[in-house]
Amino acid sequence: MSSLPPIAVLRTGLVTPVGLSTAASCAAFRAKVTNPAETRFIDSDGEWIMAHQVPLARPWRGLAKLARMAAMAISEALEDLPRDLWSELPLVLCVAEAERPGRTVGLDDELFLLIQDELGVDFSPRSMVVAQGRVGVAVALLQARTMLTEQGASRVLVAATDSLLSWPTLSHYERESRLLTPANSNGFMPGEAAGALLLGMPAGQPGQLLCTGLGFGREAAFIDSDEPLRAEGLAHAVKGALAEAGCEMHHMDFRIADIAGEHYYFKEAALVVSRTLRVRKEEFDLWHPAECTGEAGAASGVAIVCAARAACEKAYAHGPNILAHMANDAGQRAAVCLRYRGTE
Repeated sequence: MSSLPPIAVLRTGLVTPVGLSTAASCAAFRAKVTNPAETRFIDSDGEWIMAHQVPLARPWRGLAKLARMAAMAISEALEDLPRDLWSELPLVLCVAEAERPGRTVGLDDELFLLIQDELGVDFSPRSMVVAQGRVGVAVALLQARTMLTEQGASRVLVAATDSLLSWPTLSHYERESRLLTPANSNGFMPGEAAGALLLGMPAGQPGQLLCTGLGFGREAAFIDSDEPLRAEGLAHAVKGALAEAGCEMHHMDFRIADIAGEHYYFKEAALVVSRTLRVRKEEFDLWHPAECTGEAGAASGVAIVCAARAACEKAYAHGPNILAHMANDAGQRAAVCLRYRGTE
């Protein structure tokens, strides 16, 4: 059994194209609701590019929209915390990776300040920005665990905000034939979202979602490479997370991943099971909230954790042990073991 202590998800906030709160978004995930709409952009065939877009009161774009979505999610996550305590919280902000095509300028410095301005608060000087894309939330959980267990923080706020709905980004993926269109079924629909997790040490009471293990790896056969895919990077990440959690793959009741539609990532998810599962399971469901949010980049990891927590709280999860895994296009892989401490 791992000696590393688990950390608890105390509160969540989520803003997605199918809901402006955690409850609304996760209900839509459960019902598999989607809400794609035409963007302002046209592909090379003259067709409007479809995307999942967050409907806000005003037509914010760029950094302003990212900050607004993040502020909404953070406000929900901190709803029960007295406002005079907000400034004590370290904020670990997850944003798009440096390699993202068409990456918005200002993500590493301006966005954090805009979020603080939206909320009217200055977070702890220990706050940081994690520019690791889809695996960013796993990296943030690792940072939060260190703050909680080694640096004396009582709570840590993890937030993520991202959008792929800009022409420099969309045009790149369209040229690479990676967008889902009537002419291309092997693609993803772009999206956007923001989320927040208030984390702390487990208090011992039932009804908490715990992060019990984290693992990381690197895949040499990433999506644009010519190498044969064997899921070695993701398998390494999954084995690391399972080792920290002190369990085996067959102990996991279901999986949630950041897969947004591309065949490559579904194949990887299947291969990693064959490489890590040693006891036969009758069923081993794979959930992917991106079918409702679209490809939401750095925000997809928070959506995964929120979906897991809601499923356990509403008693429609397949069990208390969940494996989450995430993957970046450049090869970074991450896995998270989650366990729900029930009320029985």
